[in-house]
Amino acid sequence: MTYGPFPVHAELNAGTEFYKIRAAGFDAIRLFQLPEQSLLDSADEHGLLVFAGLDWDQFGDFISRPSALSAARVKLSQWLTRNATHPALAGVYVGNEIPADIVRWMGPLAVRRALEDLIELGKSHAPQLLFAYANFPSTEYQEPENADFTALNVYLESPDSFGTYLRRLHNVAGDRPVMISEFGLDTQRHGHAQQAEAVGWALETAHREECAGCTIYAWSDLWMNAGQQVLDWDFGLNDRSGNPKPALAVCADFSPTAPVVSGLKFSVIVCTRNGASRIANCLRAIEKLEGFEFEIIVVDDGSEDSTAELVRKLFPAICLISIPPSGLSAARNIGAAHARGEILAFTDDDCEPDKEWLARLRKAFANPEIAAAGGPNLAPPARSAREALVSSAPGAPSHVLLDDCEAEHLPGCNLAVRRSVFFEVGGFDPVFQTAGDDVDFCWRLSDAGYRLGFVPGAFVWHWRRPSIRAYLKQQIGYGSAEKLLIAKHLHRFSKEGDAIWRGCIYSGATKTAQDGSLIYYGKMGQAAYQSISDRMQPLRPLRQVFQTISNKFLLRLLHKLQPVLRSWARSGKLPFPPLFSAKKQAAPMTQEFFLFTDKSYSRSCFLEFLLKKGWQAASETAEWDLEKDEARLLIATETSSSLSRPHLFRFWGSPREAILLKQELEHHITRVTFH
Repeated sequence: MTYGPFPVHAELNAGTEFYKIRAAGFDAIRLFQLPEQSLLDSADEHGLLVFAGLDWDQFGDFISRPSALSAARVKLSQWLTRNATHPALAGVYVGNEIPADIVRWMGPLAVRRALEDLIELGKSHAPQLLFAYANFPSTEYQEPENADFTALNVYLESPDSFGTYLRRLHNVAGDRPVMISEFGLDTQRHGHAQQAEAVGWALETAHREECAGCTIYAWSDLWMNAGQQVLDWDFGLNDRSGNPKPALAVCADFSPTAPVVSGLKFSVIVCTRNGASRIANCLRAIEKLEGFEFEIIVVDDGSEDSTAELVRKLFPAICLISIPPSGLSAARNIGAAHARGEILAFTDDDCEPDKEWLARLRKAFANPEIAAAGGPNLAPPARSAREALVSSAPGAPSHVLLDDCEAEHLPGCNLAVRRSVFFEVGGFDPVFQTAGDDVDFCWRLSDAGYRLGFVPGAFVWHWRRPSIRAYLKQQIGYGSAEKLLIAKHLHRFSKEGDAIWRGCIYSGATKTAQDGSLIYYGKMGQAAYQSISDRMQPLRPLRQVFQTISNKFLLRLLHKLQPVLRSWARSGKLPFPPLFSAKKQAAPMTQEFFLFTDKSYSRSCFLEFLLKKGWQAASETAEWDLEKDEARLLIATETSSSLSRPHLFRFWGSPREAILLKQELEHHITRVTFH
């Protein structure tokens, strides 16, 4: 539940209100300010966790005014020094909905790095707390890489649209949990009954779509923004007199509906070779799977260590099949032949499935059109620099998504398939000894007309290679497997030997703006949903604790070595970059100026005026709003509590044209103000 900020005259007693909030079933509150200790004490007394909010000058150009960012750093540091260890404090939001036009003005990369700097500062003071930025769809591309979870303020007025967007957010978030940091409905425009209905389906949808939580906006209609009391909307679950609305009872009575699933039986199949050091943790995790009964089959593919003896001793009830060394594909096929379940769920001996892995996969198979399903494989938190480097290096097993619900490829470490379909397409091809079998299998499923489902909450922890040497050896193995794939699926590869995917390759990191990212801003930067159009997400960032100069150098080296070794194993050739890069054209001259108006005049008013004067809207991915001949123009408006409103203008073209444009706009403002 969001709580405050309230108008100065509002007399709300935190203890009384927190009792009501807890009684309504909420377990945490989100604030938009850094609270006093007395409020934290009251929250702790009532069993509520608190997510504080760093309030600072974030709605203006804080990049060109570094003092605003410095003040935010000082404010956060001083507050955490006093309150970081308070038992009620769960985390801190370092910002909230920086306007899209201001982000574009300052530059997405500059804004993202400023937010990451605040998060890094917060973690240095309080590593036990959770830090995030409350984003919104208009700057979906603005996710900090070092946040602990992805938080989005989402206001959609239909359950279908809300559910569809939440599924998208799981792929924007990468490996991170997704938190709905605001959801609500205005009763001035929609009425009490519609608000109650919307809150009900929002909670249900957030639970069904595997979000970490849903924050309802807001506790009261009493609300203040930019120093002024807000009177033209009522999002509260209580009115201005403190009387509850029907939506509050909906929250208090909420209990998620149990999913309707079929009685499909599962067989979990783990293939291993010389996995004595790994298999016990894998099988212990599988034994803890919740939801229903299933069988476990371990296929020991000719191990030369104590794998078989360990499984027999520690897990006597598990079906163990020992075979001579035959390769991963053959071992998986033998496990499938012995399985009795209708769904064959494959994972590897270096994986530890989440306790709800099968329960979440099971929901996917309620759709009869889904022949196979899987979810992410997440790298556990690194315990050493070597593990951190391997986790952040390219080439990890990844799924490839056609959209937010359907996959083109699912890695074999997290792959479930209907038994009937498995044998219909011939299972895994034994020609693939160590890798590539899952790619071949998924392509054959697609060629046979079957669909692959993606379930973001059905994840397994997947330990990466324990050393850089083992990682590089793995990449060489992947290159050899690709050589076999090219021989079998030549049409799916480019002339250079790279796989041609129709979908987007998942790599675990949050999907955020990078150098060279193509951002969809919409016409004149006004799209409600602004996203990145990359074919591949950025790689997992190196954990902060391991970001030394030497580790950063080693990671860059791995980025260079990985494609070279993979290409060499695939084709026997080493790729060489071009000797000369194309010359960049010189950018046109840039001038900036600003104008002030009263609060009634908005950015859209300037856009409308200039369109009538012959300017044209730029493309929806351009970094400026308007074009006229060779000139370009970007407009942003700062939000402040003062009576005047500052508007920022960036002009690409000659200085004389910039002066004339400013004079024209000043004349227009004067005329509008006079009228």
